[in-house]
Amino acid sequence: MLPKERILEKTFTLFHKQGYNATGINQIIEEAKVAKASFYQHFKSKEDLCVAFLEQRHSFWFEQLVKFTADAKDLNSKIDKSFDFLIYMNKKEDFRGCSFLNILSEIPSDNVKILSVIQNHKSDLQIYFRDILKDDLLSDHVYLLFESCIIESQLFKSNKLIEQSKKIIQTLI
Repeated sequence: MLPKERILEKTFTLFHKQGYNATGINQIIEEAKVAKASFYQHFKSKEDLCVAFLEQRHSFWFEQLVKFTADAKDLNSKIDKSFDFLIYMNKKEDFRGCSFLNILSEIPSDNVKILSVIQNHKSDLQIYFRDILKDDLLSDHVYLLFESCIIESQLFKSNKLIEQSKKIIQTLI
């Protein structure tokens, strides 16, 4: 594996588990087994590394979501399976929540470079629900429930609100 790939692989794990601020460049360099010069050859700053991490996480997350919901037969089951995807990710990642929102809480409000990647991820999620539901108001409801489920399940280490939201959505659809 090339140094850049090793750096991103370690960052993928460390930023997601430990957070952005708690993960230092030296830890990444050490765990990725790369030279400091090699790190800076690929990433000019920790901010640039964070952008690369979020872009990688975005691709990974949406690929997993699409694969998880691929066998849904209709829009009801597609939405239902989308929420089941949150349950799956909570089990897989021990209720760590959304990397994008976690990092958002760690960056200064004027960091537009990282913020724009986070905003693009959330916009793509809104588009995902709009494409399924073909109704702006309904898709906004579903999106907001989805987002709140991510936060609440992380906070309480429980999938209970996700199950409740699935019931709520069925009454909306």
